[in-house]
Amino acid sequence: MAEGKSKYKPQIYPGSDRVSDRRKKVCDKSKRLIKFRSLPDDNLVLLLGHRLTGEAYVSVHPPLDEIVEKFDPIKEIVEPTPGARAGDRIRFIQFADSIYYPPMAPWLRSRMYLSRFRGVDTVVYSARELLEMRERDLEEASKQIIETEVFNPAKTAIRGITVHGSSVRLDGDGLMFDARRRYRIDEETGEVIYVKDQHAVVLDLPISVGRPLTERESRRDDVTYRWDVAPFGSRTEAISVISRYATNRILGGFNPELTDEMNELD
Repeated sequence: MAEGKSKYKPQIYPGSDRVSDRRKKVCDKSKRLIKFRSLPDDNLVLLLGHRLTGEAYVSVHPPLDEIVEKFDPIKEIVEPTPGARAGDRIRFIQFADSIYYPPMAPWLRSRMYLSRFRGVDTVVYSARELLEMRERDLEEASKQIIETEVFNPAKTAIRGITVHGSSVRLDGDGLMFDARRRYRIDEETGEVIYVKDQHAVVLDLPISVGRPLTERESRRDDVTYRWDVAPFGSRTEAISVISRYATNRILGGFNPELTDEMNELD
């Protein structure tokens, strides 16, 4: 770096209000996520449903250290993840987020994953987010997500299939409705327990993922703007861009020529 030039500092998210600060934190890999609960490794493996506990990782190619390849300068620059170095297959976890005071949102998950993890393939859907990684890398990332503040057992669900209906309503017990009934409240402990894995396969024993957050805690960690948490205080840069994108999308779908008029107003 040339003398006198400052180091580049990324603008993770604009604004300085409560919600903006929350979004900045979860997407800033230099900020430590607060640990709320502990999930044993064996239980995590069972929840994911990709392999049996104690079973060796399945490889799709030999370990990189055993492969003789032509020289590639990029491979000298980019350090492979443990899963890639070992030749692990690609596996996934999928989370659904409620619209009621969620600690995360599908679109924000994508930003967080790309910022905090390596070797990521991610897809944003309407109410859920798919995360694909090499298997051992995925297990490490999933554990970090489930154990920390970006996971609320009542407002965040682990669902590999049948994800629809996730953000429409809450059940009478305050949990998100799940057509597959993968989880429920344990009346004795007050914690959320999974009785099926993410693929809706029945587990031999229920797995606890901790207590649901209180309403006060949920409001504190909410990443969405709403009138009773953090209403829009001004027309920020982010809202201006989103508004312009949405308007052009609607007008362009109706009549592409109308987008020219919108561009002239900018």
